[in-house]
Amino acid sequence: MKKMTIADAAEYFNVSKEAIHNRIRRGSLNCIVENGVKYVAVESTKTGTSDNMVSDNRYTQYIEQENERLREKVDYLEKETNRLRDQREQMLINERIKVEQIYKERDAQLRSVLHVVATKFLSHANPDAVMQEVDAINADVVDTEIEEWVSLKSFLKLKRIKDKEKKKIKSRFESAVEESDGRLVIRDEKIFLNPSRFDYSDLLCF
Repeated sequence: MKKMTIADAAEYFNVSKEAIHNRIRRGSLNCIVENGVKYVAVESTKTGTSDNMVSDNRYTQYIEQENERLREKVDYLEKETNRLRDQREQMLINERIKVEQIYKERDAQLRSVLHVVATKFLSHANPDAVMQEVDAINADVVDTEIEEWVSLKSFLKLKRIKDKEKKKIKSRFESAVEESDGRLVIRDEKIFLNPSRFDYSDLLCF
């Protein structure tokens, strides 16, 4: 039976000091305390205990490798989730723009038909006056100035921006409106943007 310090035992078994302390806590190694100093009591030959230590080290290494592999997998899945979410949000924005474009084309066709009717069949009426009335009706139904644009509120909702970040982002957009960079418009005191035509990444950065 040999008595060694923790450091000596670590060197003897070719492991770390922490590994020696773990073995002591598990009872795999005998511990002796003399004058406040902790010693390890080991057999004169280290075959059995050393084999156990090697086995423990291999198991620990395996666990660490598995943990690293799982961390990499989690990182990959998080990136893939974010990519799919951004892709879905962009698809929703594009679909909305397509629908609004369809309505715009439909209203343009309807306006042409009404103009023909007013010109050819309503001879007693002033065509320009008729079209002014049509425009007034359209203004109540479709806002032709912003129909290709998305409100900032809807855009941030589609982007799933966290509430704590919305205030900072809105402030940036308001400043951009004041600078009149052309990417934003104001309608009814609301900010509108067109993500299909302009890049807003500089205003969305955190």
